[in-house]
Amino acid sequence: MIAALTRVFGVHNLALAEDVVQDAFCRALEVWRVRGLPPNPSAWLMTTAKNRALDVIRRERTALTLAPEVGRLAASGRPAGPDAIEEAFAAPAIRDEQLRMMFSCCHPRLPEDAQVALVLNILCGFGAGEVAAAFLTGRAAVEKRISRGKKVLGGARALFDLADAEFTSRLSAVRRALYLLFSEGYHGSTAESAVRVELCAEAIRLVSLLLEHPPAAVPETYALAALMCLHAARLPARLDEDGDLSPLLDQDRSRWDTALVARGLDFFDRSASGETVTVYHLEAGIAAAHAAAPAVGDTDWALIVSLYDRLMASAPSPVVAMNRAIAIGQRDGPERGLEALHTIEDGDRLARYPFYRAALGDLELRRGRLDAARTHLQAALVLARNDDERRLLERRLRLCSSGSAGARPSTPH
Repeated sequence: MIAALTRVFGVHNLALAEDVVQDAFCRALEVWRVRGLPPNPSAWLMTTAKNRALDVIRRERTALTLAPEVGRLAASGRPAGPDAIEEAFAAPAIRDEQLRMMFSCCHPRLPEDAQVALVLNILCGFGAGEVAAAFLTGRAAVEKRISRGKKVLGGARALFDLADAEFTSRLSAVRRALYLLFSEGYHGSTAESAVRVELCAEAIRLVSLLLEHPPAAVPETYALAALMCLHAARLPARLDEDGDLSPLLDQDRSRWDTALVARGLDFFDRSASGETVTVYHLEAGIAAAHAAAPAVGDTDWALIVSLYDRLMASAPSPVVAMNRAIAIGQRDGPERGLEALHTIEDGDRLARYPFYRAALGDLELRRGRLDAARTHLQAALVLARNDDERRLLERRLRLCSSGSAGARPSTPH
C-alpha cells in the first residue's frame, strides 16, 4: 500500500503515504469491531486506502506537491485522481513499485545498516524494536537511523529507476534486508511468538519478485532464495504437536515440506553458475546439509563445521560463531563445543541473546554437569522473549532435574 501510494504522491511525500495507510488500518479497527471481519480484509484495506488517497488529491487540486506524473495529468485537464490511483493499485504496478521502493531505500548517501533498516521499516512493517532485534543493537540507535534515512529518501523527487546504473550496487542491501526479514520470521524476537510464518512467506515472495527482474536474478540472489526455502521447509515442524517450539535436532522430519526442500535445492543448483561463493551460498549449503539428512544421526557435521569455518572467514559475527560452536559440539563432543563458545570474539553482543546461555546450558548438560547447566538455562529463561522460548527452556531445566545428560541442543537453528 505504501509503495503504491508513493507512486501517486511522490517519494518526497512518503510521510503522507504512511499516514494514509495508517488511517486505513485505524478505520479497519473501528469498522471491523462493529461489522465484523470482511470476506477479503486485504481488498477492504486497499479500497479504503485508495478512497483516502482520492480525498487527499481532491484537496490538493493543483497537485503541485504530488508526484510529477499526477501533476502532468492535472495540468492536461484529464482526471488525475481516480485514473492515477487505480493504475498505481493494479497488481503489476504494485509489484514494480515495491521493487523501486526497496532500491530507493538503499540510497548511496546512507550507510548500509540505515538502508536495511529503512527497507525493514517501510516495506516490511518492522517497528524500531524489531529492527533493533534484527541488528542486535539498541532501539534508540535504530530510531535515529530510520529518521535520518527517511529524510534522505524524502529529498528525492522520484522512486529509483530500476534501469539506473546504480542497480547492482544497491542490490546487496536489498538482499540483506530480505535476509533479516526472513530471519525475524524464523527466529521471532517479539513477545507474541518465536515463529512468524507470515514474515517468512513475505520474504520468500519479495526475493521471488527480485528473481523475476533479470538484472537481479544472479547467483547470489538464487543462493538467498535457496536458503529461505530450505529453512521454510522446516516450519511445519518448528512447533510440535503440543504447539511448543521444537529445536532442529528434535524435529519430526516427516513434517518438513518436501516441495519447498525441492524448490530450495533447485535454487541452490542455480546459484552455482557463478564464480564467487558468497555468505548466502555458505548458509544455503549448511541448510542443504541438514535437508539431506533423513535422520539426525545421518547429519554430516564435519561438512557443516567446515562451512561454518568458511562463513566465519567471510562474514564473522557472534551469532555465526555460536552456531559453529554448537556444530563443533555435535562433531567433537560437548567439551570442544564449550571451548568454542567461550572463545567467541565480541561475545558481549550475545549477552542479551537467550540461546547463547541456552547453548552453554545444553553442552554442560551433555557433560553431566547439572548444576552448571541449570545456572545457564535459568539465565536464558530470564532473557526469553516470548512464551514459546520460555516453555522450551523450562523443558530443558526439567531435564537438569531428571539428570538426562544426553539431551540435544535447545538452540533452534
